[in-house]
Amino acid sequence: MAAATLPFSPSIPPSPSSETLKGTALKHLNLAFFSSTAKSLRALKTTRGRGSALGARMASETALKTPFLLDFETSVFKKDAISLADRDEFIVRGGRDLFKLLPDAFNGIKQIGVIGWGSQGPAQAQNLRDSLAEAKSDIVVKVGLRKGSRSFAEARAAGFTEENGTLGDIYETISGSDLVLLLISDAAQADNYEKIFSCMKPNSILGLSHGFLLGHLQSMGLDFPKNISVIAVCPKGMGPSVRRLYVQGKEINGAGINSSFAVHQDVDGRATNVALGWSVALGSPFTFATTLEQEYKSDIFGERGILLGAVHGIVESLFRRFTEHGMSEDLAYKNTVECITGIISKIISTQGMLAVYNSFSGEDKKEFEKAYSASYYPCMEILYECYEDVAAGSEIRSVVLAGRRFYEKEGLPAFPMGKIDQTRMWKVGERVRSTRPAGDLGPLHPFTAGVYVALMMAQIEILRKKGHSYSEIINESVIESVDSLNPFMHARGVSFMVDNCSTTARLGSRKWAPRFDYILTQQALVAVENDAPINGDLISNFLSDPVHGAIEVCAQLRPTVDISVPPDADFVRPELRQSSN
Repeated sequence: MAAATLPFSPSIPPSPSSETLKGTALKHLNLAFFSSTAKSLRALKTTRGRGSALGARMASETALKTPFLLDFETSVFKKDAISLADRDEFIVRGGRDLFKLLPDAFNGIKQIGVIGWGSQGPAQAQNLRDSLAEAKSDIVVKVGLRKGSRSFAEARAAGFTEENGTLGDIYETISGSDLVLLLISDAAQADNYEKIFSCMKPNSILGLSHGFLLGHLQSMGLDFPKNISVIAVCPKGMGPSVRRLYVQGKEINGAGINSSFAVHQDVDGRATNVALGWSVALGSPFTFATTLEQEYKSDIFGERGILLGAVHGIVESLFRRFTEHGMSEDLAYKNTVECITGIISKIISTQGMLAVYNSFSGEDKKEFEKAYSASYYPCMEILYECYEDVAAGSEIRSVVLAGRRFYEKEGLPAFPMGKIDQTRMWKVGERVRSTRPAGDLGPLHPFTAGVYVALMMAQIEILRKKGHSYSEIINESVIESVDSLNPFMHARGVSFMVDNCSTTARLGSRKWAPRFDYILTQQALVAVENDAPINGDLISNFLSDPVHGAIEVCAQLRPTVDISVPPDADFVRPELRQSSN
């Protein structure tokens, strides 16, 4: 491929080598509810207020942005076509049997520098090292950290050492690497990108697992240096999930977290193969194409939505409602947090959202419909605002400024993030988990299920109307939630995740969770208390939405093992763990 040639095309040329995966029924999953053909969405009608009218317009109009399909060419891996809700999209399937192709994919690369030891760094460094060793490659995977970093000890414990040349200073590692995976925090990237760029070798490749840095550069009218390639591989789950499923999948030809990939800049034609090799080496069951801009919009938005912020807000609101109606604190916790992170997530992961609805009958089904009908538009209103704040760069700017407030400046004191885990609800959660039987996924509560599924569907609709591909929508709003984050939250609690995940996500949850809490309390729950009628069109559209068929196809590509998360699962970043001691 010629220098600077982009690997993506908005058109889809015929590809006789591509295999099309159709949405056939799954024999190993109970997916009978997908058998009916999805109908066209009906125009939504509503009698509610301003937020409802907004949601109705969004759901009934044609898409605000028509998604263009991202095709790509690879000379190393096999490209497959899948049909998602009548849209053709292209993927590369993973598997440990593909590790033998990694030397070809990484042609010209002698050293991969993994910069940072936060959420993604440990998982990606170890997965890459292990995959390349299995491929009998002599490519060196070297971890680069700040001098004096507390993470050196953990990197050494994982087998990276100064003595064997696999651990060193951040900038020495960058200058000596042909592929630099920049996995430090978003705020740190924003503050240090100039020095990082200056240390990179000409024609080397910058790898990102998040598009945040592009958004930051765009906000200042800047771009990446033109003498390097820029790619992204973005696992749709936090680092500990990436590593844990990789290890679990060693005996079954692989298991892991799906990833998107993007090629933002390709100076010598190698970028697509390198990005796909990186994703395969991480253990991704399937890899789909996106753009760096679409990735950061969906990812930052998702963290503030169903992945963390909205879930935090929902459970706070519902816990208060249940206890105010006389439910015991322990049972209220089980019917909110345990219900969402346990049984609901399990059902959606293996059978889809409709299976949650079809689990109920009689009055319980009516309770689900009440909750769904009352919650859909309030959730959509906050999600719509959040997406546009992300797209406009406001959320990126907020993260950068917050990171600078963590330290003393301008004569003002430092304001690092405090913890949320000492309030009543989260202390109840500690008590519930301490007596929870092994394997207990919690009760399936119809009202909680209705609110949660309404949130998920509203987020899907926002991303769909904003032009995102179904691969991105489903992985960002469904799979990452139920297969990666929620199992860890079930093991340790929502508050533990809010206090210990990535800086960008922690900041987003603190900012947006109260918005979801307040709007549900002030609008959705009031509507239910006032016996507002169920919006029949909303329920009908939910039942016939084409996303269910698209989820069925993606379910066929999920890992054949479920992630196993022990009650003492540790996903605290080293600096947080040590600062709290």
